[in-house]
Formats: sequence, C-alpha cells, structure tokens
Amino acid sequence: MIRKRCAQDDNMIFRLIEQELVPLSHLSAQEMDQIRKELPRRLNRGITFVACRPDNAQVVGFIHVMLHGELLYIDLIAISSAHQGKRYGKKLLEYAEQYGRLRRCKRAKVMVDEDNVRGIHFYLRHQYHMLRYVALSRCHELEKSL
Repeated sequence: MIRKRCAQDDNMIFRLIEQELVPLSHLSAQEMDQIRKELPRRLNRGITFVACRPDNAQVVGFIHVMLHGELLYIDLIAISSAHQGKRYGKKLLEYAEQYGRLRRCKRAKVMVDEDNVRGIHFYLRHQYHMLRYVALSRCHELEKSL
C-alpha cells in the first residue's frame, strides 16, 4: 500500500535515511548533522509517499519529491534493507511519477551519490538516463521524460 506521509511516519523515515542513505553519502559528519536538522522542514517543502506492507501499517520505504514548474524532482527515496528487491521502490517511483504527470510535469530528475551503484542501476532500469556527473556534489544527475 502507498499513501501520503503522516506525522507518525517521520521516525521511521528518519531511521531509513540513517540506515540506507547516510552510509552511501560522501558528506562529512558536520554536513550530515546540518542535513539532519533541516530534514523536518525539507520534508514539508514537498510531498512524501510511504510504502507499507499490506498486512499492517509498518512503513518499509518512502519517496520524497518536489515540483518545480514542469520538473518532478526526486529528493529522497529509501527502502529498508529487509524489504529491498520486493518492488516497493518501483511502486513508489511509479506513484511519484504519476503524481508528477497529474500536475503537468514533463520530466523527472534525481541526483544519486557517486557510490550508490545500486541506486544508479535502479534508475537506469526505470528508463532514466545519465545527464552528467556533478563533481562538486559527487553525484550523478539522471533524468526521465514523463
């Protein structure tokens, strides 16, 4: 099941970020601390969808997106390691892309940390293509037409 994030989901979202995204980041501890402080505001700037197991309300993953004109920007996506490979990521991505299409977005874009090889392959499997490597942020920028 996919639904909009509610306040009760935030602890699990923060846990998923710590467990699944932080280890892949190249940022310093100080930079990560700053990002942690900004996360509640950041989540309120866009929309977050969560994936739950069908048998209960346990959050197993989430995707956070922002709209910028005709662009759907995928800000964060994470699936718990215990639930990876079970199509939760695919369903969240498809749900977010459909959300963007309904709001007249023409393309979706994402930045993926250079060391996140699985993440890069995930987007390539879903028809995203590499635009460029951004050396300053040590990320690959990928895009897809919606």
